[in-house]
Amino acid sequence: MSGLALIVALGAQNAFVLRQGIRREHVGVVVALCAVSDAVLILGGTAGIGALVSRFPEALDVLRWGGAAYLTWWAVRSFVSALRPSSLTAEAPRSRGSVIATTLALTYLNPHVYLDTVVLLGSLANQHGPDARWIFAGGAVLGSVVWFSALGYGARALSGVLSSPRTWRVVDLVIGVVMLALAVSLVRG
Repeated sequence: MSGLALIVALGAQNAFVLRQGIRREHVGVVVALCAVSDAVLILGGTAGIGALVSRFPEALDVLRWGGAAYLTWWAVRSFVSALRPSSLTAEAPRSRGSVIATTLALTYLNPHVYLDTVVLLGSLANQHGPDARWIFAGGAVLGSVVWFSALGYGARALSGVLSSPRTWRVVDLVIGVVMLALAVSLVRG
């Protein structure tokens, strides 16, 4: 349950999966990239990369400040988008390559993802002992696959209802507030 709570937290990656689902555009690729990326990061954290990163506080400081800057930028972007909402289905289609690049950037350039999946989930997994940690990690990976599939394909199924400018104004405002709150929490340590 702890793993799923970190994965489901509203953020840039989840917002992008939601957008792509509503647009009915390259949903399978986005879901697969997010799920595989989470699996790699979760298993890396369980294997001990999180402990290694924790031993170098300078690396955590870089992640913390980089994450705060990234999240602040995303919050501002969301607030600006909320001021000028448009129907997502009215936007021009994006190429598969552009969607893949954006998905990878939102995943791997977000320092918060390393704190959540590698450090926190890795630490939680390793509290379960040498054998049970892999069961915990497997559950977190399964939770990630289920979450991204439900988010992407659920949004696709509900695209008619979710694509209105008014809905996206609310979503962008909520995302902006959450991102700003996460940035402040990172700065505070």
